[in-house]
Amino acid sequence: MMEQHNLPHSGQSGKVYSAKWQARFDFFDLHGAPNSPGFKTALKQLPFKQKVKFNVNIIAFFFGPIYLFVLGLWKRNIILILLMIVVFTALELAFAMMGIDYPRHLDAGVGFGFNALYGVSTNYGYYLKEKKGEQGWNPFKGMRW
Repeated sequence: MMEQHNLPHSGQSGKVYSAKWQARFDFFDLHGAPNSPGFKTALKQLPFKQKVKFNVNIIAFFFGPIYLFVLGLWKRNIILILLMIVVFTALELAFAMMGIDYPRHLDAGVGFGFNALYGVSTNYGYYLKEKKGEQGWNPFKGMRW
């Protein structure tokens, strides 16, 4: 009998998913959202590489605003982009009012934080869209914080 775990799987909508996405979807189906008690326990039992696969989306970390539009998560993406604009503008204004140059290391740190936010929220957001039919505006739905 031929093994099919490396072949793409199709979802309820008939859309075909890669083995990586299907594994993520199966993990969320089995253990719930990242903020559910069973998720964290199940995640701890996995090898490091598997933890990263289910917990962080590397493509979203590096290309978040573009990748979320590609995945069709435009509502979440608009909110995250607006949040970035607000945070960076508030920081610029605060430092300008104090008469201090905006520190570049702070810029890099805040940017890294937003990259991390894209990285950890994309997998579950895509799961909600594709498997649960939820396309909400809340980019933090189901997250641990």
